Amino acid sequence: MTYVDNYLADHGPDDADITSHDAYTNGVPHATFTRLRNEDPVHWTEESDGSGFWSILRYDDAIAVSRDVETFTSTGGIRLEEMADDELEARKTMMELDPPDHTRYRRLVSKGFTRRSVESYEDAIRQLAVEVIEAALVDDEFDFVKAIAEQLPMRMLGRMLGTSDEDGHKLVAWGDALLGNTDPDFTDFPVDLTDTEQFRMVPFRSPASIQIFQYAQTQAEQRRGCPTDDVISQLLAPAKDGVPLTDHEFNNFFTLIVAAGNDTTRYTLTHALWSLMNHPQLWDAWKANPDLTDTAVEEVLRTSSVTMHFRRTATRNIEMRGKKIKEGDKVVLWFNSANHDADRFENPFRYDLARAENDHMTFGRNGPHLCLGAWLARMEVRLVFEELFKRVDRFEPAGPVDRLRSNFIAGIKHLPVKVV
Repeated sequence: MTYVDNYLADHGPDDADITSHDAYTNGVPHATFTRLRNEDPVHWTEESDGSGFWSILRYDDAIAVSRDVETFTSTGGIRLEEMADDELEARKTMMELDPPDHTRYRRLVSKGFTRRSVESYEDAIRQLAVEVIEAALVDDEFDFVKAIAEQLPMRMLGRMLGTSDEDGHKLVAWGDALLGNTDPDFTDFPVDLTDTEQFRMVPFRSPASIQIFQYAQTQAEQRRGCPTDDVISQLLAPAKDGVPLTDHEFNNFFTLIVAAGNDTTRYTLTHALWSLMNHPQLWDAWKANPDLTDTAVEEVLRTSSVTMHFRRTATRNIEMRGKKIKEGDKVVLWFNSANHDADRFENPFRYDLARAENDHMTFGRNGPHLCLGAWLARMEVRLVFEELFKRVDRFEPAGPVDRLRSNFIAGIKHLPVKVV
């Protein structure tokens, strides 16, 4: 059998505060999102530390908002945090831009992330996966996150940036501090638990950004003297209009790559193994039938929904499902909710490795902000499991999981496993 029904034993409470970082430390409160999706799919959500926002909870609505960049702009920020104009300008990346400005940034590095380009990396990524997995399997018990899920994306990111494996550990720690900027395990300055005013002008309001800026400038100086075939050199080259990035733009772009280039794939791999380990019949089905791989990877991506939301800002008054959204209102697309919408996915809480209709929103679908690393993430997930299936009969839990404290990223920080 290629599926299990109700793959989540616990859907969490149905009255969770979806703005609270602590609401996700025991897993995504899917019961709350399901109730809101059914009862009030364009839901006004109050915030204790903000002006409130509209939660977009159904798939079709999320698709419509993500594609309509004229009505729902990214230029006001993509997270719930509200920033003053000077903060927003100082911390801006291509994520906070709409076309055509977004397109200009994206073109600087997009050729390295196309499906064709990524397919040309397959042998190199597979070799990295083999090295990482075989090093981990020296032990019968280990933390899957630290031993495997963190290692492959880190080393692949280093190859693309042209940096060393030794530096990769620093990049991972900095990336954790950025995307995990609400978790005390990853930063000494969690944004809602400490005063971070001194860092308000740097990305993610995190001191790690300052360290990344310094590292980025050192790398840039090396490439200016001797350009190479890597992402850093591509960022430093002038765009088609002949205008290169400023040092500030380069620093912010590099920081974005570090934040997004490791953590999301790591958490996707970890969620996948956690799911398969809790439902061994899925592991056995995929292992026995490699033809399932393409659809299985998409189901991994749909069910994990690691990036749970992105925010937009309304540029005009508009009505959606009878709700009057005003110009300037924050509008938040909940991808984790859209990916479990029963109007779009039959039996959305069925984990089906052979699911045929699976146009999930994990990468944002086909709007202008479609995730740049989508094809790379797919390949990394595929190759890790292909190589694990060759070497492991089964994994069993070797301890409790530990989840990220975040309303933005759904992640398992530690996954102790035993090789059976």
